[in-house]
Amino acid sequence: MAAAAGVRGLCRLALFLWQLHVLSGRAGSLMTTKHSQPQSTLAKSLTSTSTNTPYFKAAESTEIPSYVTKCPSNGLCSRLPPDCMTCNTNYSCIYGKPATFDCQVKPHVHCVDESNHEQENFTVNMTCQFCWQLPTTDYVCTNSTNCMTVSCPRQRYNATCTVRDHIHCLGNRIFPKMLYCNWTGGYKWSTALALSITLGGFGADRFYLGQWREGLGKLFSFGGLGIWTLIDVLLIGVGYVGPADGSLYI
Repeated sequence: MAAAAGVRGLCRLALFLWQLHVLSGRAGSLMTTKHSQPQSTLAKSLTSTSTNTPYFKAAESTEIPSYVTKCPSNGLCSRLPPDCMTCNTNYSCIYGKPATFDCQVKPHVHCVDESNHEQENFTVNMTCQFCWQLPTTDYVCTNSTNCMTVSCPRQRYNATCTVRDHIHCLGNRIFPKMLYCNWTGGYKWSTALALSITLGGFGADRFYLGQWREGLGKLFSFGGLGIWTLIDVLLIGVGYVGPADGSLYI
């Protein structure tokens, strides 16, 4: 009987300790939950603060377009350069005939009419033709120094041409065009002819034009016994023989 009573006492003690352990675990979990709630609340507040931060747009650019420098301020709208306006061109106009197009000034451009009243919409009168059909005086082209101007047939080169600011035309204002070689290296035709007549027997004319091989040939052959000298006088006189670099006489 004493042994059974001791076993029941141990069982009760074990049950008491187990209940105490369970209660202590619940209390710890409650404390952890209470401490974690302010942190989560703080994180939410920080998140909401960062989310609700007002968005500031970048300040719009106030730079003035480059074409404004070509546009006279408060000038006549009809006399503005083509870069200062946008026109509704009609490509069905009759070539070579006068044509009228409706135009509008570009932003930051100010112009007036004949009554000195500011306006944005106006008309422009021009000749119906494409830019590449303009006279050579109405555009400027790049020059080439890599082609031969004195050759048969005369050589051409690919040039890039730009219409002058005060000229109105249809199509692209910058266009390619095949042009004849027309550059000069500073050689004078009169000087070359004078050297050919006076000192041609010594090859002075050929040396002046940069043709040193022919000049040496004339020098050591005494002008081809005079025959070569006479031929060079004729060739330089008619412009058939020119500078060695292929340029034109001045």
